[in-house]
Amino acid sequence: MKMFLVRRLQSFACALQGVAFLLRTQPNARVHLLAALLACGAGVYFGLGRAEWLWIAAAITLVWSAEAFNTALEQLADALHPDRHPAIGRAKDMAAAAVLIAAAGAAVIGMLVFVPHLASMGR
Repeated sequence: MKMFLVRRLQSFACALQGVAFLLRTQPNARVHLLAALLACGAGVYFGLGRAEWLWIAAAITLVWSAEAFNTALEQLADALHPDRHPAIGRAKDMAAAAVLIAAAGAAVIGMLVFVPHLASMGR
């Protein structure tokens, strides 16, 4: 049991190193972090309900996951084939497209959640 816990802690530490690498090396990850912090701050300010928080949390999770997978694919592709290759370029483009799609979806969710709160401020 003790070894099981040690291994779980080690895998958690590796995951945190991945998050740190993502933030240190990927400018877009820092933009996503800022957006997530702003969304959470706005959520607290507006007193979002449970269902609204679930949508915001899902959007943040989706964008961060897409960004992490994109970075992982880029790192692996660059390690395996450092020279430019059309097929690797297309794979990287599609991974970046996944991040763009996730971010666009998160923006739509953000508008659906926050626009009614913003609109009610003017009343």
